[in-house]
Amino acid sequence: MTFKLTVSNQQKSLSVSEEFLQKMGKKLIKKLIDNLANSPSKQVSKKCLAELSRRGIISLSLVNNSQIRKLNKRFCKKDKATDVLSFPLTLVPTNDKFPFELGEIIISAEKAVQQAKMYGHSVERELAFLFVHGCLHILGFDHKTKKEEKDMFGRQAQILDAAGFKR
Repeated sequence: MTFKLTVSNQQKSLSVSEEFLQKMGKKLIKKLIDNLANSPSKQVSKKCLAELSRRGIISLSLVNNSQIRKLNKRFCKKDKATDVLSFPLTLVPTNDKFPFELGEIIISAEKAVQQAKMYGHSVERELAFLFVHGCLHILGFDHKTKKEEKDMFGRQAQILDAAGFKR
């Protein structure tokens, strides 16, 4: 077995193939695993990291602003569209024989396009950024304190650069 990424493109405003999302996601996950292996964190145990690369599953859905707004309202009590939502499931692998799902990442394609224009980089780079950001949240990273922000955002930049998604 090996890491698996499931992809669902549920929007029509941005022309992007599921094949591109699959390749992008797998490349970023590999760089994320490398980053955590080279610079361990308290959020992800060595066992979890090994199992993630061996049999972890992450789901990625690309949606529109209306869809993400509904999810944000329902799950986060915020009645507005956002760029990315992360729903962690587990970091504790169970039975050794089966894959384990770490969580789901939902990205608004419309927000990705808006933010790419605002930051002056490609939509692909923005999608990659939002995916990595979501993955780190699933793995237990956050940016509520300055220390957490420095660690999480530093890792994001390193992972994106290593995968070739430079600003």
